[in-house]
Amino acid sequence: MTNDQGHLMIKTALHAGRIMIENGSEVARVSDTISRIAANAGYPDSKVYVTITGIMMSVSGEENAQIEPVVSRSIDLEKITLVNDLSRHFAEHKITLAQFEERLTDLDQHSRYFPFWLQLVSAGLVSGTLEVVFRHNYPDFLVTCIIGLIGWWIFYVLNRLAKIRFLSEFLASAVIGVLALLAVKYHLGTNADDIIIGCVMPLVPGVPLTNAVRDILAGDLVSGIARGMEALMSAIAIGSGIAMILQAV
Repeated sequence: MTNDQGHLMIKTALHAGRIMIENGSEVARVSDTISRIAANAGYPDSKVYVTITGIMMSVSGEENAQIEPVVSRSIDLEKITLVNDLSRHFAEHKITLAQFEERLTDLDQHSRYFPFWLQLVSAGLVSGTLEVVFRHNYPDFLVTCIIGLIGWWIFYVLNRLAKIRFLSEFLASAVIGVLALLAVKYHLGTNADDIIIGCVMPLVPGVPLTNAVRDILAGDLVSGIARGMEALMSAIAIGSGIAMILQAV
């Protein structure tokens, strides 16, 4: 293999790994995917070290180690599936390494997202449904849907503007608390606690918490603890926003 081929392999593997980490994949899956890409490209002795903030990779006997930083993290399981599909196509020789890298770039730059209005509607329905599931409070279903929709809208907008997830979660949960109390005050709802519980559910970091446990069980202690702290900070931000409003009234 030429140096250029080795460089392209590492670039492609790191690109695939970064997309997976950024969109909620656990570390073990990322490490396995990168190793398979390297092996299928003719480098079975590659060395990979994956964390949720960066990926390092090298090939034994060659001076071509590279680092790929991970600067943002969200949840998009479809992207993870698409990267895995591309990896399988490369393993089956349906695409070349260069085509693999081109399609990863296209996936990275032209992400397919659900329309914003559909995200809002989904957040509202999730809020109302979980409020009924957890609290069995059917009369507050509609108001919980509306407040949950508004809370998600505030979180989404602030996250796009400020780029600080914890701040967005804190302010969104505070607004949810205010709206829930107002809804009960003006007899639009019956129980503020039930409404708040349902509305904050779309903000709860369920996937990061699950991945933290999976990473720790798989032996990836650094990433597992880091993900756990990230999930804990999100939970603290959400709880602090609600607590601030409840203490103020």
